[in-house]
Amino acid sequence: MSKDIKFNFLNADEQERYQKHLTLKEIGYEGQIALKNSSVLCIGAGGLGSSVLIYLAATGIGKIGIADNDSVEKSNLQRQIIHGTNTIGNLKIDSARERITKFNPNCELLTFAERINPKNALKIIREFDVICDCSDNFGTRYLINDACLILNKPLVFGSVQGFEGQVSVFNLHKNSPNLRDLLPESPAKNAVPTCEEYGVVGVSTGLIGILQVNEIIKIILKKGDILDGKLLIFDLLNINMKKFHLKSDQINKPIKNLSQFEDFYSEEQCSEQSNSIDIINAHDFNRLYKAKPNKILLIDVRENEEFSTFAIEGSISIPLNHLNEESYIEFIQKESLIKDVFTICQSGKRSAKASKILSKFKIQSRSIKGGIEKGRGIL
Repeated sequence: MSKDIKFNFLNADEQERYQKHLTLKEIGYEGQIALKNSSVLCIGAGGLGSSVLIYLAATGIGKIGIADNDSVEKSNLQRQIIHGTNTIGNLKIDSARERITKFNPNCELLTFAERINPKNALKIIREFDVICDCSDNFGTRYLINDACLILNKPLVFGSVQGFEGQVSVFNLHKNSPNLRDLLPESPAKNAVPTCEEYGVVGVSTGLIGILQVNEIIKIILKKGDILDGKLLIFDLLNINMKKFHLKSDQINKPIKNLSQFEDFYSEEQCSEQSNSIDIINAHDFNRLYKAKPNKILLIDVRENEEFSTFAIEGSISIPLNHLNEESYIEFIQKESLIKDVFTICQSGKRSAKASKILSKFKIQSRSIKGGIEKGRGIL
């Protein structure tokens, strides 16, 4: 299914790893090759995404995409099993990549450290065969749905709240239902609480995520009763399962662009720069830096390779995924007693996350908006 190079063989490691698949008549060698040649994008590396990603890798999907711009927090670990205590503060995509690479090195991984939004949705989604929605809010779900309609991509939908979860497959065929056939309009922004606000039992995200992967496998293999035109609702508290049939309404099909979402996300939301983070633009920082360079600790949170290519004079390199290490935190805490702390990256997204991490250790800092991209000419 993938547009990339097609494989017609399994290497020795894969043959041993997928042995139980190879003995299944519904999969067999040809089916495993089909899985290897397929690509799946998982949007969200949280509760649903954790089990989805682990089982996609275990299944032998050849190319797995992960889109998420959030960082791991301790409160995530109750349900987001792909992450660990040692990755708290790291980007979820980095934490997930590390786990999957150790779990199954045969999988090609593509990561996107950004929230799916109207500007990047079509570009990212276009590159994958099957899209798996593991997001946690209605705005993103409708955006993903509409992007899949425009690009003719099958969408495996999942959601959880409390002890209840739902799974469905949208847009599998020309006449298949989509999310707008279930709910024609998205609820108002922030009208429906997320699992962070409402609460969720950890195992529900695990179960629904596994059911999503089961649908992905059936879609790729073209086997079994796929949840195309059906909504499966699972109540874990009372162990009840219901299946509802959905009808496609052609009025929900003619979606040509994502213009209706332009006002749904602010730039700050897409880059996870919340109001709790102090932000300074490059011009203002430049003025402060020139006035008192010895009173400023400038932390560059890009990767070492990026830092070695170009860096602001006087800055120090601490990659984002190492920032929460005890030695670095102790150093920054000590320096912050006599210096003002600033964080910088390529565009401002990672530095905003860095400032969030530092705030958890009661270190006040300011993220440089636009990062080196916008500041290179003046810094």
